[in-house]
Amino acid sequence: MGFDDPFIIGKNLGKRFDIAAADLPHENADGLPVIAPTDEQKYLFDMRGWLMFPGVLSAGEVAEMTAFCTQLKHHPESIPEAQRSALGGPLQKLVDHPVVVGFLNEFLAHPELSSQACYGFRQESCNLFYRTKGDGNFGPHNGNGLLRFPGDSHLYRCIPGKAHSGLTRIVWELNPVGQGDGGTLFVTGSHKAVYPAPESIQRPDSPIWDTYSCPAGSLIVFTEALTHSGQPWTNPDRPRIAIFSCYNTVNSKWHEWDPHPDLLASMPTKRQTLYRPVRAANNLIGSEYRH
Repeated sequence: MGFDDPFIIGKNLGKRFDIAAADLPHENADGLPVIAPTDEQKYLFDMRGWLMFPGVLSAGEVAEMTAFCTQLKHHPESIPEAQRSALGGPLQKLVDHPVVVGFLNEFLAHPELSSQACYGFRQESCNLFYRTKGDGNFGPHNGNGLLRFPGDSHLYRCIPGKAHSGLTRIVWELNPVGQGDGGTLFVTGSHKAVYPAPESIQRPDSPIWDTYSCPAGSLIVFTEALTHSGQPWTNPDRPRIAIFSCYNTVNSKWHEWDPHPDLLASMPTKRQTLYRPVRAANNLIGSEYRH
């Protein structure tokens, strides 16, 4: 271990944890190589609390997924019950897309509960946001993640060279989002804020808020420790079609949610580990757990 590596205390006796030896998965459940974030992407996410990966999905993937989402929104009875969710059909492969796994390996995974057979994080929830003009509400919440109580999950911890986002939101924008359309709002950097939010935060047109525009098939990642808000969708020509998921460490849970049991049983084995029991002890798959 070099001197430039972050100094992280291990489980026992104050010994240094060798993060370079962590067995983080190299492939996702579909056998695709994991795509790790670049140094610039890591820096920007840590600094801002949110990050966009534009145009991750192909045009064919976007077309298939938007068609499924439209069917799910307007004709759910035409979809088998087990598939009738934002995890159904072609959407399932989004939950451990190579870019998602690479990002969460860096900012969320518990290294000692990761292996080539299992992920070191959990999926907490997964929902479809299908919004037409006027849908959605403004409601600022969260922030100050450096100071949040650990059991709360909405925390952000960092030391020189390493950061941890306790509850992390993954958003897939399946339709284009234009400037002013009504994408998610962020107060950049507020995950590290030490002061209460000013009154101006209650105005959606305040310059304190940042947002984004993006092409179809883009990925937005933000820490739930960041102050953020929805807002009404304004574009009359196309709906907002977005898949919102939350991820957490394997030994913590915030949402009361689980996938349909038949859908879970049909998933590849590694993908099923995203929904394994919430605990640390004896929860490492593919290797012997050492107490």
